[in-house]
Amino acid sequence: MVLNVQSVIINTIGIEIAIMKETKKYWKGLEQLQHSPEFEKYANKEFAQKLPTGEGDGETSRRDFLKMMGFGVTAASLAACETPIKKAIPYVNKPVNVDPTIPNYFASTFISGSDQASVVVKTREGRPIKIEGNKLSSVTGGGTSAQIEASVLSLYDQERLKGPVAKGKEVSWEEIDANIKAELSNASDPIYLVSHSLASPSTRKVMEAFKDKYDSLVHVIYDQNSMSGQLDANLAVFGKRVIPSYDYSRAKTIVSFGYDFLGTGVNHSLTNNQFAQSRRLSASKKEMSRLYSFESILSLTGANADYRTPLKSSEQGAYISSLYNIIAKETGAQVMDGLPIVDDKNLSKAANDLLHAKGSSIVVSGSQDTSIQMFVNAINVMLDNIGNTIDFNRYQNVRSGNDKTFSQFVNQLSSAGGVIFYNCNPVYDHPLGSKIAASLKNINFSVATADRMDETSSLVSYLAPDRHYLESWNDFEPVYAKYSLSQPTISNLFNTRQAQDSFLKWSGFEINYYDFLKTHWSNSFAPLSNNSVPDFEAFWKKCLHDGVFEPEIANSGKVKIDLSVLGKASFNISKPGPSLELIIYENGTVGNGIQSNNPWLQEMSDPITKACWDNYLTVSPKQVKEWGIELGDMTTQIVNLTVNGKSLKLPVLPQPGQKYNTIGLAIGYGRSTAGKVGNQVGVNAYPLINVNEEGVLDFNIHTGVTVEMTDEKYAVAQTQTHHTFMGRGNVIQEATLNEYQKDPQAGRHMPKISTSEGFKKPSAVSLWEGHKYANHHWGLMIDLNSCTGCGTCSIACQAENNISVIGKKEVLNRRDMAWIRIDRYYSSDSNGSSYADMEKAAENPEVTFQPMMCQHCNNASCETVCPVAATTHSSEGLNQMTYNRCIGTRYCANNCPYKVRRFNWFKFHDNEQFGENLAMNNDLGKMVLNPDVTVRSRGVIEKCSFCVQRIQAGKLQAKKAGRRLVDDDITSACAASCSNEAMVFGDMKDPNSKISKMLKIKSMEKGVESQEPRAYHVLEELREMPNVWYLTKIRNKDEKKELSKTHS
Repeated sequence: MVLNVQSVIINTIGIEIAIMKETKKYWKGLEQLQHSPEFEKYANKEFAQKLPTGEGDGETSRRDFLKMMGFGVTAASLAACETPIKKAIPYVNKPVNVDPTIPNYFASTFISGSDQASVVVKTREGRPIKIEGNKLSSVTGGGTSAQIEASVLSLYDQERLKGPVAKGKEVSWEEIDANIKAELSNASDPIYLVSHSLASPSTRKVMEAFKDKYDSLVHVIYDQNSMSGQLDANLAVFGKRVIPSYDYSRAKTIVSFGYDFLGTGVNHSLTNNQFAQSRRLSASKKEMSRLYSFESILSLTGANADYRTPLKSSEQGAYISSLYNIIAKETGAQVMDGLPIVDDKNLSKAANDLLHAKGSSIVVSGSQDTSIQMFVNAINVMLDNIGNTIDFNRYQNVRSGNDKTFSQFVNQLSSAGGVIFYNCNPVYDHPLGSKIAASLKNINFSVATADRMDETSSLVSYLAPDRHYLESWNDFEPVYAKYSLSQPTISNLFNTRQAQDSFLKWSGFEINYYDFLKTHWSNSFAPLSNNSVPDFEAFWKKCLHDGVFEPEIANSGKVKIDLSVLGKASFNISKPGPSLELIIYENGTVGNGIQSNNPWLQEMSDPITKACWDNYLTVSPKQVKEWGIELGDMTTQIVNLTVNGKSLKLPVLPQPGQKYNTIGLAIGYGRSTAGKVGNQVGVNAYPLINVNEEGVLDFNIHTGVTVEMTDEKYAVAQTQTHHTFMGRGNVIQEATLNEYQKDPQAGRHMPKISTSEGFKKPSAVSLWEGHKYANHHWGLMIDLNSCTGCGTCSIACQAENNISVIGKKEVLNRRDMAWIRIDRYYSSDSNGSSYADMEKAAENPEVTFQPMMCQHCNNASCETVCPVAATTHSSEGLNQMTYNRCIGTRYCANNCPYKVRRFNWFKFHDNEQFGENLAMNNDLGKMVLNPDVTVRSRGVIEKCSFCVQRIQAGKLQAKKAGRRLVDDDITSACAASCSNEAMVFGDMKDPNSKISKMLKIKSMEKGVESQEPRAYHVLEELREMPNVWYLTKIRNKDEKKELSKTHS
């Protein structure tokens, strides 16, 4: 009876929606846009593959059906017998500040390459299990990233070196120290010390002492994602070879030329936070920033742009010089003759907006061309941005490497007396890596301090392995005069030694690095505290507790500006070329490749392509058709890519929004000596990076790029097309800023249900009696305007809730286990269904990101179909899963309209078949598991729990304090990790909670109702009554004359 009534109501809704105004239609990928047979085949099926029991044509017999239904009961029974009994070892001498079941939190600092962030580390029984942002840090804004969240798993990597090694043999530290000191003392030729950019004041002091001891020592710095071109341009124009701090929260207009500042730019955690601040809307703030993006490949920044223009990287100089002349003409500055002229509507519009936002705008470029960066600097000078949104006084101490000096080092390495690699891997992550590898064969003395075997450390004579940052003492100055500390959160797991201790030993010092660090802070930083604490010990303890020290400093005044260099730079602005161009970029998952052996990052889907476990050649759909690439269900073809004589074989992935005649390839893959997980995943793009005559790296290759087709098929694992809402247009609700200013409910879809008493909203019509929440009512609010789609929340959820890694094969089988996914939707203005229409739709679509997790529905359809009541509704609004009651019928997953319930097809823990699942398949990896969350067994359904373990811990904390819960006591892992603060979790029964205020919650007899005009539920017409609310997406675009649009 329920199903019949529901069917009638849904049909009625269909009639009602049909008479509503025509709205955008959204598509998740090219498969859905083109209605390919493979997509249609799997889109509406509960399970991707046929049941592995039938015979003949694949039809399942009644007998087979009963077999499969019995599978769940059998699997659950077996799982209960699988867990081995292990002895519980009680504490005899309990460690200080360590209590069983009670977490401890330590402030520390994440470090990877030259990137760092102040963090808070959660430990249980002395082992780190979760990383979160430090809210006291103004450098990061309290946010994290996928790389930061996943770094805790890298601590427990079995591939880490267990102790020092000399010429292939394990030795003692005393022996390796004696050998290295003898080699250093006897060296007559230069010995190079190679590292990434160093932002540690104390480490720099150690390096100075090391160089004072050995005159032949030469320090060389490089960075994988080099910014040498911008650094050189800043030196020429401003007299400082530094990267300034940008404040996107103060910018009304932002123009980006090929720089993904939201995805992988410098300190993108803070950048996302600032950008979200400029986009957040409320009744008291109805203005937001406007973002223009001019780029070749669709980046995270381009996906969030209000106006996006695809262009070839060779066109960037012409666009920027044209923008310069427009701004110069209007501001009375010198107009440069002979520069390329671009007539582009979006460029003219951007120039006009920049002129109206003088002093509150930002123009950035990702080019390595110094001349282009000089023009960008000149534009920011003319717009009065220097000292307002761009700060050279608080410059950033990251990615400060010098490409030219590093290229000179490579050329001289073969004749050097020796080389020491300090936690870097240039054989892999520098385009001249093969030359470095060849030179190492001719050098007798070579040392690496890497904490694991990699492409460089595997070629050296001596290995003096460093400790993981979670085992180490250190300090950092990521931004000038803003300091952070790193402290050990676990005892040393292996016989490793901090690299700074090694340098001190080799320099002849008996002091350890901890004492050296503390002395340096006593002499250099304690005096900056202005006697705010009584003595140094109190100062030191406070800094360790806070994790940061950010003293006030005097403003050094305006930077000097020299625009006379533009005359010479103008001659170097190249004209666009007709050739196929390659753009080498860093993605937001594996990143630069340092953590490529981390399975959490490998299985995280790329925010744009939604692919994982691979890199690939992104190509425009139009070009894919011209090349004759055959696409199937997550299948494509291999091509031969040749770049200036260097060839690679890799798959092609069509990417909407990519500029025609350009191709993209991500770095960070193709490792040969990373470990069990990272080896041979994808191809290495670093060797394809161009090195110009001066030695500067260029990630945009304009000439010498060719592609040849092959007949080889290849499968690329993607998560985006695993679930579909079958064309429901009200999943994403959006409007323009002008529409919102006129009507706060603009863009809202408000379905009505026809009843005998007239049309009513869905929440007013129900067969359910409803729920009364006497104490708490938990809810989550997601602002689509603030979410940039970075995916950090998915890794935070994985770390918090012990979510299994299943590997590429199972992702291809559509069995991904992520509790929270970031759905990426495309939309465009193209009408019709012909291929030409679809090609136009894919040329430059708009993009919207929507985090999707269990909605914890008050009228949950999953709860009614479970035959054993394994999924139930709590007295606080949570949809609960009782794992040991679940028998695996999967009825709930089939009945969930949001497709957020995950089924454990296999036992992913203690199973060699899933060796990639490092957190559950070796004793070391298991140390990362959260003991408050059950590890699920085969045949069990799992899904988002709103981090119920955190809710219970918060309740206990409040109970001990004798008070009611407050907002600060509890937040979900996803909300805590979100740099943008796009997610707000809390108690909707508490009128003082942040979520209640933001949603303007109105308490009712049964449930709550939001009075916020932008708040809506996904698929509201189904009357599931979720406890997750979304705020409409608002774009800062001009209104179109025709409001009615049809999209493929």
